[in-house]
Amino acid sequence: MDKQENPSTTLPLLSTSRSLTGEAIEEGIQIERNINEFKHDQLRACLVQQGKYNNWGKRVFVEEAKKQVWLAGPLILVGLLTFSLHIISLMMVGHLGELALSAASMATSFAYVTGFSFLLGMASALETICGQSYGAEQYEMVGIHTQRAMVLLLLISIPISVIWSFTEPILVALGQNHDIAAEAAPYAQFMIPSLFAYSILQCLIRFFQTQNIVFPMLLTSGITTLLHILVCWLLVFKSGLGSKGAALANTISYCINCMLLAAYVKFSSSCSRTWTSSFSKASFQGIPALLRLAIPSAVMVCLEMWSFEMIVLLSGLLPNPALETSVLSISLNTTSLVWVIPEGFSGAVSTRVSNELGAGKPEAARTAVYVVLCMTVSESIVMGLILILIRNAWGYAYSSEMEVVTYLASMMPLLALTNFVDGLTCVLSGNTLTLLPKGQLEDVVGKR
Repeated sequence: MDKQENPSTTLPLLSTSRSLTGEAIEEGIQIERNINEFKHDQLRACLVQQGKYNNWGKRVFVEEAKKQVWLAGPLILVGLLTFSLHIISLMMVGHLGELALSAASMATSFAYVTGFSFLLGMASALETICGQSYGAEQYEMVGIHTQRAMVLLLLISIPISVIWSFTEPILVALGQNHDIAAEAAPYAQFMIPSLFAYSILQCLIRFFQTQNIVFPMLLTSGITTLLHILVCWLLVFKSGLGSKGAALANTISYCINCMLLAAYVKFSSSCSRTWTSSFSKASFQGIPALLRLAIPSAVMVCLEMWSFEMIVLLSGLLPNPALETSVLSISLNTTSLVWVIPEGFSGAVSTRVSNELGAGKPEAARTAVYVVLCMTVSESIVMGLILILIRNAWGYAYSSEMEVVTYLASMMPLLALTNFVDGLTCVLSGNTLTLLPKGQLEDVVGKR
């Protein structure tokens, strides 16, 4: 008679065997990474000895630049198209009059300071955790992290909505002109639904970006922008809503973009590995760990954006608030529009660095940072010259008031200088969050 095995003894042995197998796999992966780094160092030493290292270094630089341009190019266009929604709205409102423009500018700055900056900063944390999960081939976690971020940002949008409901008394309490505050309040309130669409949109953008899937974003952003021009024109000039129509158009456009991207995620095979299911229990777990990374990311973005948007709010305290607010708003919108380019480089290099670190290639990550700094300096010089050359004509896009156009022309050289410094700050801060302490990263990326 055969002797039966005791399940209580075989199961622990099976568990131990699986544990040892997992450790062996991890050890094998680490050994392979060490071998790759050793081969890289050997190749470099050999090329240096033969006097060919400079040519090899140039080839590495060019190849890395190609990768970043291929990724950053569509990201820049997506950023320009997305940001152009607010610019188009302000341009159309500006032709309603100086008061309407200053009020819309005040409301937009208030919205960025109290809402959009938080959401953008928190969504930016996905560049790190999704990028490293993708680089480490933990594809399912990319979708789970994105879903967690969506839940977190939607929850944060609720108290922000309450704040926007009291825009007028808050602006008046801050010393703003009563007429401007009264006009700005409905503009901000009509943008409340856009908070929820913006939250989902920013998470989806990072979801695609960290997988190097950029052309769907470019296509949907282009469609959205073209529709926004028509929708905004109809709501501002034909519906009788005036400036409130521009705010409503922003909400509609964000919703359209979200639906187009969500449809791509649902039906495209390119997202099948990373978006394996809709929201599940895992999507609501690990949110506190995500929050610990999202808060520093939000603080970095908020401090930079607030330093600009607070200027618009403070301009309302000057003797001629309508003129000052209009000109400063146009100036900062111009700066933000130009800033989209280094922001695209920042997003590209964040993805490249996080992917390379996730794959265990720190040398390639360092090369990516060096390449993006060189490209950013070149871009900033070129854009600075363009801003100076168009200084006398740019104001007409926003207003037909000669006083506004002349005042803006005097600001453009300063904006060119600001763009140079801001570009370097943008790409450097974009890499900070990818260099996380190992324990903190594992707490977020490895959290299932």
